Amino acid sequence: MKEYEVIREMFNLCPGNQMRDIFIEEIELPEDADLEAFVREKFKNESSLKIERTEKEDGSIVFDVMTAAIHQRYTFSEF
Repeated sequence: MKEYEVIREMFNLCPGNQMRDIFIEEIELPEDADLEAFVREKFKNESSLKIERTEKEDGSIVFDVMTAAIHQRYTFSEF
């Protein structure tokens, strides 16, 4: 099993409010877990879904998620 710190950022697209919500959690997944599948499961009822994956130099993996209504970012960092 691998342990990850997951940071979820929800960006507010309203021009009058540029704040974002940030949530942090610790999760444990199998060694061969598909992180993109983990993120997709969160949005299984979304008809308009686009996910972009970026691997950072520090080893973290970032998924930018765009739906019809909101932009979210999931950042996975191994412990």
